[in-house]
Amino acid sequence: MTAAAGTLTASLAGTGEVLTEAQVAPGDGWCVLWRHSVQGFEVSDCYVNREGRMVLDRSHLPDFAAGLDHIPGRGTQISDGQGGYWIEDLDEPVPGNAYILRPGSMKVDHRLRIGDREISLSALAEHERVRIALTPDEAR
Repeated sequence: MTAAAGTLTASLAGTGEVLTEAQVAPGDGWCVLWRHSVQGFEVSDCYVNREGRMVLDRSHLPDFAAGLDHIPGRGTQISDGQGGYWIEDLDEPVPGNAYILRPGSMKVDHRLRIGDREISLSALAEHERVRIALTPDEAR
């Protein structure tokens, strides 16, 4: 399979209204960030465009609090040097290249970080069903 550029889209699941869209080159990635609802620290799940597929690549957890933990055999846990950890090499393709996220309130502030852009999904669609999808450009 040849490497495929893709379009990352966050849209309202019910209507298809596009909230944000960005080109993602093969091998490039983006993260979904949020503040933990109990502890308030930032958590992130990071994805990569791997040959036109949305793949969960790594996650960051700054603490071992509130039930967030690494599952042995699912990626590699690496210290972040500040009391938290990264789970690297998850290599988990997202079925259908898309999933639904229901952004929380601004206290949680679910955000997309794509390169140097950060978009608050909570500000745009708090408590709405948001579809996050990667569409290979040849499929558009």
